Amino acid sequence: MSTVTPLNLQVRPIVADDNPLIAKVIREVSAEFGLTADKGYTVSDPNLDRLFELYSEANSAYWIVEHDGVVVGGGGVAPLACSAPDICELQKMYFLPQVRGLGLARDLALRAMEFARQQGFQRCYLETTGSLTRAIKLYESLGFELIDSAMGCTGHVDCEVRMLKVL
Repeated sequence: MSTVTPLNLQVRPIVADDNPLIAKVIREVSAEFGLTADKGYTVSDPNLDRLFELYSEANSAYWIVEHDGVVVGGGGVAPLACSAPDICELQKMYFLPQVRGLGLARDLALRAMEFARQQGFQRCYLETTGSLTRAIKLYESLGFELIDSAMGCTGHVDCEVRMLKVL
């Protein structure tokens, strides 16, 4: 399903040709916030350059945001690795500055959680870092609650903010 908005924004499922484009967005946003590859942030994920393949797996989905035909962000959901089968993880929510504040992250998170519900997930987990204060506020407004310890085996060792929501 694809959505077009009045600002010439399009939200659509990821395709193979998006791999280098969304990886570039994630690397740029990570650098902007000091989320370096030498730590356990998404930018160090060995799958970063193959997100289409990763999110083509069962019970997974990723959406791309385009502005005037240029990839400017994305976000997805997948089963939480090394965890109970009813837990998914909201993943790789990154947006370039020109499209922040338009509600895209909220829309994508809601879309991802609805997809997760349809797949039978009952809880949604996420990890982020304290410097991403706007993201944390968004997640709290969506009903995510802070939890004390990490879940699953995400490899994001420097993501000290962990949150969980009952779907």
